[in-house]
Parts: sequence; C-alpha cells; structure tokens
Amino acid sequence: MGRADNPPGLAGQSSVELLIVGGGIMGLWAAVHAERLGVEALLIDAGRMGQGASGGLLGALMPHMPDKWSDKKQFQFDALVSLEHEIAALEAATGLSAGYRRSGRLIPLPKPHLRKIALGHSQDAETHWHHGERRFHWHVLDAAPTSDWIDPAAGESGIVFDTLAARVAPRALLRLLVGFLDKAKYVRLSEGVEIQSIDPDRATAATPERTIGFRRCILSAGHRSFPILDGLTPGHGSPLGVPVKGQAALLKADVDAALPVIFRDGLYIVPHEGGLVAVGSTSENRFADPQSTDDKLNDLVTAARAMAPALANAEVVERWAGLRPKAIDRDPMVGAHPDHPRLIALTGGFKVSFGLAHRLAEVAVREALENPCSFKLPQGFALSNHIAVASHKT
Repeated sequence: MGRADNPPGLAGQSSVELLIVGGGIMGLWAAVHAERLGVEALLIDAGRMGQGASGGLLGALMPHMPDKWSDKKQFQFDALVSLEHEIAALEAATGLSAGYRRSGRLIPLPKPHLRKIALGHSQDAETHWHHGERRFHWHVLDAAPTSDWIDPAAGESGIVFDTLAARVAPRALLRLLVGFLDKAKYVRLSEGVEIQSIDPDRATAATPERTIGFRRCILSAGHRSFPILDGLTPGHGSPLGVPVKGQAALLKADVDAALPVIFRDGLYIVPHEGGLVAVGSTSENRFADPQSTDDKLNDLVTAARAMAPALANAEVVERWAGLRPKAIDRDPMVGAHPDHPRLIALTGGFKVSFGLAHRLAEVAVREALENPCSFKLPQGFALSNHIAVASHKT
C-alpha cells in the first residue's frame, strides 16, 4: 500500500482493521509492527509524518541510572539494547541510515561526593547492565578517555564514561521508518488528514471529508492525545498530560562523529555525522509561543561552548523548538482505555520516546490485535495507571 494520495487520500477507505492516529516516532513504529504482522492499517497525521516533537535535533539515547533497579529500568535497558538491531534491520531493508551510534556518554563530576556516588553506580551497572554475553559499563575515570572534547575543569573529581548510551539522528530515523512504510504491503500512510473526533464505542473517527471505521484505534498524536483521552475519562480530576516546550540548537563544528555524548545538569551535547553537534534541551511548562526560540536556548549554547571548547566558535546552523508530551505520571502512556477498549493509547514519551518507541509500539499493536507480546510493559506505563493517578490529584 505505502503512501496514500494527499489529501483527501482516503478515497475508498471507509473502514480499516487498525487506525493509527499520529505520525510521530510512536505512530511510525506502530505502523512498522503492523506491517510486520500483516495487519491492514492506516496511519494518518494532520501534517507531515514526524513534523512535531519527533522531528527535533537531539537524538540522545540515555539510560536511567543503574541503581535502585526496577521493572521500568529493565524495560528501558532492554529497549536501548534492542533498538540497535531494530534500526540495523530497517537500514538493511531500505538502504537508508538512521545516524545511529553507540557512542557512550561522559558525565563530569565537579565535586568529591559525586565521585563516591558514581563509584556505587559503577557496581550497580556491573550487576544490571548485561544482555547475554554483552556487558555495558559505568566507568569512573580520573580524566575523559578522549582529549580536547570536554573541558577538564568540568570534572575536577573525575569523569563517568557510560558505554550503554547511544545517539540517533531524529530526522534520519523518521525518514528510515517512512521509507520502510512507503513500500509496505499492508500499511497505508496519509498526511494532511485531521481527526476531528474519535468515538471508540462506535469504532469511528471523523475527518473533515469522511468517517473512518476501525476495529481498533491506536492514539499516538503526542500531546494532542491528552485532550481526546481526557474527554473519554470524565471526572478523573486532573488532565492526563500536558505539553512541555523544548528548545535545541544544531552547531557546525569540526569534531569526530564518534565522540561520546556529554551530559550534565540537563545539558546535552550530542555529536552527529557530518560535523554537526546538537545542543539541548529546555523543559518549559509555561510558554507564550511553542515554536519560538529565545534566551533559554542561548544560555544552553553558551554552556555547551564552555563545556566543550571545540564548540567555542561553532556556527549555529539551526534553532528548534517544539512541544513534547508529558503524561501526568511522567512515564509513557500505553494501553487500552479501561472504559473504551477499542482505543489504545500510545503517547507520553516526553524525553525517552526515541529509546523506547519501538517496544512501546509493539505492545500497543499486539494489544490491539489481542496478540501476546514476548515482554511485559511496566505497570506504571499503563494508561489505567495514569488515570488512577489523575483521579487522586486535584
């Protein structure tokens, strides 16, 4: 099927087995899993595929700290390890690149007590960060393993070098997913189609041109999913999620693309292919314009130049801002609505979407098909859990 004509793009498409609403990273992965399972599916987006928060710049794939291990941390670990193989399979099928590299991460330690904590994390990583014969490490070093990348003064008490962290080029990964789906046999893509309403009990979704019937609907429209879910969940007390603005910048610099990501206190410095380095990101709960950039981003770029001297004179080639979906309990929001089981949520990834989306989407698609999944979703990720949290907040 591949890409539909745009718009209306839905001629003759009055009913579908699986309707996927939202063409960001979550929705695209859901469509990939539907194609692999041979399910007739329609993926629609009000704009272009991946144009929202998924089409940003950063692409950092950062693991949780290895201490206080939990089902959530295990799920993320397994997802980060498996993503490498998922991307490789799609790259082999399409001939495209996602700009993926397990480059590792540097975390400077400016105070002695932080080194002591980091040494404890190193032991935790040895216990938990392994997959079969493969092991990942949380090294605590006196100095960075690469010279002329991170300012030595930033790590007066040492440097953590984490070998699990990776990065991906967000827009390249989106192109890879769309490229795979453009040749799909079972999945159809349609851009520029706005969903005005979803009635899960009648199994219909209304667009300006027509009504689409479905057996199951996966709602993966980022922060725009929350008002729809709120409307289906009356009396729960608080909104199920909110948009959070993020800002990032892309710099042009003569640096090695294999260099590790640098992270400290919310500042990410992410080397990419082609001499590009992404810097981010802000987390703004209050904002006037979701698409504008301002002094908050300027401050991040200034901090990045100080942290990585190689960026001191690097040209800023792009400034970006967008809205990320933050669920009420912060974790991703996945699963059938308890009162409307034909509707499955797939949203709320906030800062972890790119590392988890492939696994979250597989859970959502298999739940929609009543097809068992080989791994379990953490209970805290379930839509029902978020509804319960919202019902206890005022």
